[in-house]
Amino acid sequence: MSEQQTDIKDRNARRKKIIGWSKAIIIFYCSIGIALYYLQEKFMFHPETLPTDYQFKFSTPFRELSIPMNKTDTINIVQFLPPSGVAKGVVLYFHGNRGNINRYAKYAVNFTKNDYQVWMIDYPGYGKSTGKLTEESLYKQALELYKLANSKFSGDSIILYGKSLGSGIAAFVASKKINKRLILETPYYSMTDLFHHYAPVYPTGRMGKFKIPTFLYLSGTRSPITIFHGTDDGVVPYANGSKLKRSLKKGDEFVTIQGGSHNTLNDFERYHAKLDSLLQ
Repeated sequence: MSEQQTDIKDRNARRKKIIGWSKAIIIFYCSIGIALYYLQEKFMFHPETLPTDYQFKFSTPFRELSIPMNKTDTINIVQFLPPSGVAKGVVLYFHGNRGNINRYAKYAVNFTKNDYQVWMIDYPGYGKSTGKLTEESLYKQALELYKLANSKFSGDSIILYGKSLGSGIAAFVASKKINKRLILETPYYSMTDLFHHYAPVYPTGRMGKFKIPTFLYLSGTRSPITIFHGTDDGVVPYANGSKLKRSLKKGDEFVTIQGGSHNTLNDFERYHAKLDSLLQ
């Protein structure tokens, strides 16, 4: 075999190797992308369901309501009551993506001690709430919760509080309805933007089934806004949440908790001091 023929053979072998690797990379990329698209709800939501006859047990006085939306959808709500029995307002609390009301009930005292009722809602598929979990259903049930609260409290006595997943939902309601204040804990700029953080090499803007543009809702909110975010948040990075500063108006606040992680802000005195000042 001549030297020229050997070179041609080597080039062909290298070309086949490159093509083989390229095909493998493309197949791997597409496989992961398909999994992300079809399983994104599994990554995003971690509900714990409860039987309809489950009995909640909390140290704080409470009432439980179940509101049928239609033949398949039911909203389960727990209303935590202040010790005095007299409420100066109500906090509508939209919780995170894990568990159910049982996981977040411990935070109710932050508000009941300041003479506010706290109404916590479970999303479709969480706790005793039923129905299909979609962005539209999250908004629809949140507005239904507000409507119920507004039948008992004036809009300027309603505080909207969103933690993590619930931050975008609370912001949506705040942009649509009269409220005293919007408070967000560890919020995301948008669900699409957060998805991009975890999968930067994919077109997450088109792939994501949940958009929840918190930044857009903040821009349309007239009530005062306070945001809490920890610098060590490993779930919703501080850099993601801090982009919401662009959507804040004069007088709104972005409170940085140094060393705070996604689920530890309640352990910091700075968080409690600021929250108490807002509620008092």
